[in-house]
Formats: sequence, structure tokens, C-alpha cells
Amino acid sequence: MVNNRIKKHPILTTEEKEQVHFFWINESLSGINGEPISSSLIANGIHVFGHHPKDQSPQGIFCANGQCSQCMVISDGLPVKACITPLRSGMKIEPANQLISLPPRNKIGKFNYINEIDIPVLIIGGGPAGLSAGLELVKAGIKVIIIDDKQQLGGKLVLQTHRFFGSTKTVFAGTRGIEIAKKLSNEIAHNSSIEIWTNSTAIAVYSDKKVGILKNGVEYVLVKPDHLLIACGAREKFLSFKGNTLPGVFGAGAFQTLINRDLVLPGKRIFIVGGGNVGLIAGYHALQAGIEVAGLIEVMPECGGYKVHKDKLKRLGVPIFTSHTILSANGKELVESVTIAQVNKKFQIIKGTERSISCDCVLIAVGLDPVNEFFLKAIEFEMSVFVAGDADEIAEASAAIISGKVKGLEIANKINVGNVPIPQSWYDQKTILASKPGKTIIETQQGNKQGVFPVFHCIQEIPCDPCVYLCPLGLIEIDGLDIRNLPVFQEVEKTCSGCANCVAGCPGLAITLVDYRKNKETPLISIPFEFNQGMINVGDLAAVQNTEGITLAKVPVIEIIGKKSFNATRLIKVSASKLIAEKIAGYKIQDSSQLQEAYAPANRADNQTIICRCERVTIREIRDLIRSGYKDINEIKTITRTGMGACGGKTCHSLILQIFKEENIPNNEITALSKRPLFIEVPLKTFAGSTDQDK
Repeated sequence: MVNNRIKKHPILTTEEKEQVHFFWINESLSGINGEPISSSLIANGIHVFGHHPKDQSPQGIFCANGQCSQCMVISDGLPVKACITPLRSGMKIEPANQLISLPPRNKIGKFNYINEIDIPVLIIGGGPAGLSAGLELVKAGIKVIIIDDKQQLGGKLVLQTHRFFGSTKTVFAGTRGIEIAKKLSNEIAHNSSIEIWTNSTAIAVYSDKKVGILKNGVEYVLVKPDHLLIACGAREKFLSFKGNTLPGVFGAGAFQTLINRDLVLPGKRIFIVGGGNVGLIAGYHALQAGIEVAGLIEVMPECGGYKVHKDKLKRLGVPIFTSHTILSANGKELVESVTIAQVNKKFQIIKGTERSISCDCVLIAVGLDPVNEFFLKAIEFEMSVFVAGDADEIAEASAAIISGKVKGLEIANKINVGNVPIPQSWYDQKTILASKPGKTIIETQQGNKQGVFPVFHCIQEIPCDPCVYLCPLGLIEIDGLDIRNLPVFQEVEKTCSGCANCVAGCPGLAITLVDYRKNKETPLISIPFEFNQGMINVGDLAAVQNTEGITLAKVPVIEIIGKKSFNATRLIKVSASKLIAEKIAGYKIQDSSQLQEAYAPANRADNQTIICRCERVTIREIRDLIRSGYKDINEIKTITRTGMGACGGKTCHSLILQIFKEENIPNNEITALSKRPLFIEVPLKTFAGSTDQDK
């Protein structure tokens, strides 16, 4: 029996959880009680959840966030999204291969009074922005309800095993995302002025200024807030290419959900599309989970994410192709390979540069769209509404934290008429934390080759300051008040003790320690290490790399050090020539010199690029209608059913706008797709408060 569970992880605990039995097409399988159905299926080696009734194309998981309908299955006779439906013992799950008949109604159901609640502040979203805002509000003595559609608070923080950048004092920089989620959640849990509703989804904002909420997935409640804060985060952008709906094509967030939250391996060899921070970080998380990263492409001439993230992947042996695009994901039922090609300055394919690379997963990390539907609707209905985090501006989670703090105090001031002053430094920090990477400098070496000292391989201006606070002797400084300035090591009255706290705690793993005290010709170099024990051992020859991922030499591993204070980061000590000691920035763990080239097998369906996942509408159908004069997306919807599926146009609308752009149609001539009044699909009986348990 296939078991795709992660048994060992360098950061996460992998303790045994309650197992339950369920049925997949009458086959008895085991899964973890309460985890999403999709995770249980993939853990059992099942990636194809069904076939689309229109063209019999295979369907699997894409977003793992309930935003699309790709993972639809039939559970105990009802269609559900596998990625957000908890597994229960005895569930009978089948593929949603065709439309099912309506269940029989043998009696009239019972109906309850719909509970209505008044509250000073309702926060939709229990991620970094929502939790931070809630904490500021209760400090001001204001009662709050926070709702979140997940079982666990923290939003995307619960998927992040790496240490965060930003300000140590303001937004927990230097702390792992999973730990920030716990800190915020624990502080929230111990405050009686905040009511937390998990597993609760906002369905709609209504014209009478009420918000419909499916509480605990069962009870329909109407909440009327005096003030509403939208902190729903963002959804991943879809991308148009041939084979884009094949099982094995994931949003990067879905991939992180599987490996870092549910500890399930979705594949053995992945390929990443997108060189922003999301794609770069997902690649590192994949390596930590024991998954090979076949490569990463970025259509721009340079990756848009932090250079330390890109450099880290290159040093570990991940091939990175800039000015490249994806042409297709290839396979019949599952991804078997990916075909890429180089592009010119006009982003046109350079013929003859096409190549196919073997992989079983393709991660799409090409940006995010704000989940701001509730905000826009609340503005339309003239509610007192605020927005924070990615729902307001796409940025790092550290920026979302400070954004939430600011919005929390702005709401408090509106309620208490300016009684709570907002520090100007918070607004300044918000701007800094949301800023793009700055200039890159040339890496230089120290002239004095004696004693022990840190070497900084972070040579790009980004908001980050943990190293300043990690040095117990105060020898690391950042010039000025702007934490985007690069750190500097200064020995004046005190000298470095070699504690290596800065090496172990750097969020970018971009600091090494060079020690000449025992041997001036072959000093010891301490390198941060965040992988499972046994991957590198004392006595091994490590292929050490410079910042850009170029192998400098193979040198012996002298010692491996782990301390509780290092928080799961260990140090590899190698001995190397003084000529390269300060150039060493990392080590290689996978061989990128030989890519596994592959043939590109035809896709199962017609090999057309799909724009609407739900209704299987192709780019050709959309483009033909635009060229024939259609500029109203609602008319295109009427003709093709684009946007009519279960996702409600969440994944296809931006792609249709992109086609209009390619056809040189200005935005002011386009009529956008009308939004559905409801955010998600719910049974009609829910709105009547039905207690009827019949299907």
C-alpha cells in the first residue's frame, strides 16, 4: 500500500495521529481523522480524484484552499471540495465524474430561527493581519469576533517553517512562521474580549449591513458589526499553458499546505514556475521534505524574490532559469514532465530553446490576487469597513502583521474618537516591510585574516534586522534607522566570541562564521544547516559553494553542532583554505549538472490551454469571441459558461483580462464579470437554519 506521509522533517514534528478508515470507490483506506479528504487521498497515492464530464480530463487538487473546484468528489452522496472537507471515519468517497441526481426528499425539514449577533468589530480572516488587528482592538477595550475558515488560526503562517524577515521588535523577525502563528493564536486565546470562530466561512455581505457566516460548518448566523475588517489574505493566480489542469499541477500554497501542514508528499520531483519569494521559499521547503527540485523558471531577466532566497536554492543545487517560460505540463493522467523555453526581451519564445524536463509536480507561483470581494461589497453597502494584509496590498507576512496592527488602532480610534495614538513609526515600518528589494552590492572579503568573525552573504537591501539582536556583544550594526540597510560587523573594544548565534538565526541563512584561531592556513567555516540528520555527516566531503552557487571545492566536514537555542538549525563546520574561506556561503545537496531530460507525451485531452477550469473552456474559444467583438465578459460567460462553475470565476477572470490585454483592448472598454452574491456554495437549507439531517 502506498504511504506518502512525511516520516521525518528537520523542523516539524511528525508524531502519530488518530487513524480512521474510509472508502474510495469501495476500497478501504486509512487516513488521519479531521484532515482534508484530498490529503488522505494523496497520502494513499491517489492523485486523480475524477474526470470532468465534458471531456473526461483528469481532475485533482490545485489550490487546497476551497477557491477552485478541481478537487470535487462525492462524499456520502454529496458533492464536496476535497481540499476543505474533513475526513471522518467510514466516509464513502467516489469520483465526481458526472452530474449526480438530486437526493430524494421524503419529508419536510425543520427550520430554526436564524441567530443574529451585534458586535462592535467583526474580523474576517484569522491570519497575521486579522490576529494582529484583534489584539490591538482588545487592548483598547473593544469586543471582537474573529472568524476563519480553517481549523487552525494563523493563515499562511502555519505553512511557513522558515524564519521571517523584517523588524525583530515589531513583527517577530527571526522567528519561524509556524511559531509566529502560535504566539499570536495563544495571545488571542487568553483574551476573553475576543471570540474566535474557526471552521467558519463568511458567505456574503448583505445590503442590510449584515454578514452571513456558516459557523463551524453547520450553523448559519447573521452578524451585524459596527465596523468590519477584511483580512482574508490572497488567492494564487492561475496560469494559462497546455496541460495546466493536469493532476500534479499545484498552486505553490497548496504544495506547502500538503508538505508543511498535513505532512503529505505530493510527489518526488517538482518543477517551479515563478521566481518570487513564494516560489523560492516553496523550493526550499520541498528540499527539506526530501523532494528533489528539478528546476525553477522566471519569465523576467531576474527573480523578483529576495536574492538570499534565490542564492540559497542555487547553492543547494537547484537549477534556476531566468527569461524562461513554461510551454506545457505533459502527461496523460498525471504530470510526467514539463516543457520550457527561453524568451526574448519582448517575452516571445526563442525557437530552438525548448526542452522537456522530467518531474511529477509543477508548482505555479506567479503571484497573488487579493481576496477583497467582501471589502468591495461592504463599500457598496456603505458599511464602516477596513482592509488589512494581503487583501489590501500583496506583500510579505511581516507587512501583514504591521498592517493589521495599524488597522486595529484605526478602528479603535474611530470607536473611541482618537483616544489611541498610532505611532508614526508603525506607518513607516508598514512602508518599509512592504517595499521591494533594493540595490545589490558587490560582495567583498575582510583584509584581516585572524581571529573569528561573521561573513555576510546578504548583499541586497531588504527589510531585515535579526542579526543585530542575535549578537550578544553588540558587534553587528545596521546603519541608520532603515532596516533595509545592510549589516556591518564592527570590532572596537570587544571581539567576536564565535558563538555563531547570528549564523543559526539569520532568516536568509546568509551568514557564515570564519575561525582562524586554530589554523591560519585552513580556518574552520561554520555553515547553517536545516536538513535531516544523516544527509551530511562528519568526515564527508562537502561541495562548498559561493553566494552564486558556484562550487569552490570539496572540503571535509569536521563537526556538526546543534543547540537548543539554535531552534532546529544546526551548524556544519568545514575546514578550507584561507583563499576561499570567506567566499564559502553554503553547500550542495543535489546535483544540478545533469537535468533529467524527457520526452513530452501528449496530454490526455485536446491539448488546448484551459482558461476556465470548472467548465473546461479554452483560450481559443475566449480569444475568438474577443476578436469577433465581444467586450462584456458576462456575454462571454453566457456563450461559453466561463465563470459559471463552482469557483464563481475566481480563477479565470484575471486570465480573461490578460487575453483582452494581449488583444490590445483597453480596460475602459471591458465589462468585468459580475460577482456572485455568495462567496462559496452552500445548501439552500442552510439559509433557513434547517436542522434536517436528510440529504
